[in-house]
Amino acid sequence: MLNTYKLNTLILRGFIYIILFVLLIVTIVPIWLLIVNSTRSTVEIQQGLSFMPSTHLVENYGILLGRGLNLWRGFFNSLFVAVASTILTVYFSMLTAYGIVVYNFKGKRLFSNFIVVLVMIPMQLSIVGFYQYMSKLGLTDNFASLILPTIASAGSVFFGKQYLESVVIKDLIDAGRVDGASEFSIFHSIMMPIALPGAVTMGIFAFIASWNNFFNAFILISSLERYTLPMLVQTLRGDVYRTEYGAIYLGLAFTVVPIIIIYTIFSRYIVSGIAMGSVKE
Repeated sequence: MLNTYKLNTLILRGFIYIILFVLLIVTIVPIWLLIVNSTRSTVEIQQGLSFMPSTHLVENYGILLGRGLNLWRGFFNSLFVAVASTILTVYFSMLTAYGIVVYNFKGKRLFSNFIVVLVMIPMQLSIVGFYQYMSKLGLTDNFASLILPTIASAGSVFFGKQYLESVVIKDLIDAGRVDGASEFSIFHSIMMPIALPGAVTMGIFAFIASWNNFFNAFILISSLERYTLPMLVQTLRGDVYRTEYGAIYLGLAFTVVPIIIIYTIFSRYIVSGIAMGSVKE
């Protein structure tokens, strides 16, 4: 009976490993082909698939520069917006979530439910009013219109609330109050170190969302020198670039590689943060 159980366990484990391996291949192969094609010429790409890099990377980059497409400007624009948005999102979302979890106040349940409703409302439904609001504030064609709204990120507040509910130790908060620490000092010196995995996880999601944010930037930004990287990549669909597939893949690779680097560095925080946030005592 025991041997049968072990055999079934090994079969199940092997089946799971096979599924995970297939999913890994499905995930990695498109990204690898994107990077490989960015090093190939248009003629090589038209000849068929190849999993080995070629030698036309510099040539493709020269094509982009020759068309007036400043990828580095777009890269730094996206980096500035993504980093600033991530910092504001993580700090204010964690601060709001901390207030909801720790304090008891009238209308707390209603406020929490309202955040859930905001999470389910797509941005596209409110973009007209949002654009008019930004226009009245004089923030159109300005990075501030992409950065400041992240202070009120309902999705991040919801994630932070779910995470803090599993890690908050109210005895530590009470001990900090007894020692005379202010509420902000307790949040910064006690709660943030405890919630670091969740904060990093939230920051990664916020960074990726801001980096890939094309819709808002397309609506609010009009000056070419303020274009973010996804907006510049969108211009590759013009007639001028129709046959320069290598240059197109290189432009797309510019948008993907930073996300891969960020994920590689902080992936362990994603796993621990999500796992901790999903367990409640």
